[in-house]
Amino acid sequence: MSSSKIQQSPSDTAMTDPVRYPVSASPQVRTKRGFVLVLMTLLVPGSAQLVAGDRKLGRAALRVTLCAWAALVLAVILLLVNRSLLISIITNPLASLAIIIVMAALAVGWAILFINTLRLIRPVLLAPPARPAVVIALVLAMVLGSGSLGYAAYLLNVGRNAIGSIFSAGPAMEPVDGRYNFLMMGGDAGDDRTGRRPDSLSVLSVDAETGQTAIISIPRNFQNAQFSADSPMRAIYPDGYDCGDACLINAINTEVTNEHADLYPGVADPGAQATLEAVSGTLGMDIQAYVLVDMDGFSKLIDAMGGIRIKAGGWVPISGETIDEANGIHGMPLGWIPAGDNTLDGYHALWYGRSREFVDDYARIARQQCVQQAMLKQLDPATLLAKFEDIANAGTKVVDSNISSSQLGSFLDLAIKAKGKEAKRLTIGPPDFDASFSTVPDFDIIHERVDQLLASASDAQSAGTADDMLVVPAAASGHLQAAPAPAAPAPAAPAAGAPAAGGGIRTQQSPPSADFTPVTTTPDGEPITESLLNGLKRQGDEQAIRELVATNGQCAPL
Repeated sequence: MSSSKIQQSPSDTAMTDPVRYPVSASPQVRTKRGFVLVLMTLLVPGSAQLVAGDRKLGRAALRVTLCAWAALVLAVILLLVNRSLLISIITNPLASLAIIIVMAALAVGWAILFINTLRLIRPVLLAPPARPAVVIALVLAMVLGSGSLGYAAYLLNVGRNAIGSIFSAGPAMEPVDGRYNFLMMGGDAGDDRTGRRPDSLSVLSVDAETGQTAIISIPRNFQNAQFSADSPMRAIYPDGYDCGDACLINAINTEVTNEHADLYPGVADPGAQATLEAVSGTLGMDIQAYVLVDMDGFSKLIDAMGGIRIKAGGWVPISGETIDEANGIHGMPLGWIPAGDNTLDGYHALWYGRSREFVDDYARIARQQCVQQAMLKQLDPATLLAKFEDIANAGTKVVDSNISSSQLGSFLDLAIKAKGKEAKRLTIGPPDFDASFSTVPDFDIIHERVDQLLASASDAQSAGTADDMLVVPAAASGHLQAAPAPAAPAPAAPAAGAPAAGGGIRTQQSPPSADFTPVTTTPDGEPITESLLNGLKRQGDEQAIRELVATNGQCAPL
């Protein structure tokens, strides 16, 4: 017996396992074991418990982990093959609430596993110098894992609340002739106002397949607007909104809100709906939804994005107190936005799109279109993720919208497709029409030009129609076809206010581009500065200022 070896039982061998029983291990092994258990809990939640603790808890946690991984893999697959469905699920009120609850529960469960892992590590068994390092590693891993998951659930809840505040719960809409058409209205909506007068009216028409966008701008002073055939307002104004200078298109919102709301029973915003119907009838197109943005919300949204970058063709004033509203005369400007490359915060971007001092409404419309394009161009996924909470909170400043939240997935997908594509643009005024056209408009010409614009932004273009080819209606048909390219360049458009051939219509304009030189000097070569412009203002020489800032309607997003 003295020469024979004593065999250990399996239970005795298990007791010496340093993973489950670290008491018998060396200090170096205990330290290594502590870091390994932390890493296992971070990468495969439940695995540390399975190998070193409560195996029943570990198996349950691993099942949950595998289910979470399966859901993540499914989400990635949907992102690749059906992105709009994935976004629709995330933005659906009930589905998003369920996802938030599950994510919050997973975050709490993961945190519990980290705490349990700390118990398994048994810091009292570690060498004193190693204890802080292991505990700090565990805390950092908990923040990275459980904390990040909890924060993601919080952001999803922020987005869910924003969606509920901004968008309606109504039925989804179908594209018309392959396009979604939205009326974008911008105006100040203070508590002291009854019915808003939108200062900015633009239609965004988006191809339902490609995301190719067309923007149609209507001056706020457009007269004789035609209501669509199904509009209740058509019974009151059968020949158009034609009561004289008081009947500008931006006055419809206020009039309907104050006097004809009873014509729109059950409609949340009768004034906005009536304005949509007037724009729809005027342009001869079916507009399915509207978004009305308060200017303060617009400013906050751009700040949340980190500003926008534009190239300005001329100096733009930040107007001071109004002195003569009828003639558009203000006191000393509060500041100036210079010509050239600019990064504009919300306040300055708001004034860049709002200011019309020293120029006409059409220069302002051009700048508003430019700001819209800059926002679309610069709101990339990286910016959205990095500033999601601020952007979502700013988005709740959207005053009203009848877009259904159920379609956000498909619309966001279209927005992603639209990135990098030059939007087609048309203004019912200069540079596309004579300045007097909006007072006595020819609706047949407007409808023809709108048809041309939408055709140039359709799939037919991607099938071979060049960007600079004029698109005209085919004879005796309701369809559009590409016309041959002109043999010679079209004549230059007349100056604003000059007579124009064809009932006020101007020659076809090519899309605005960045190929212009900002006006930064006077005709004598003197640099244009804020001091120079303010000096001319003090002298009362407003005509000189008009000449120096005449190009401020030129703009391109950077």
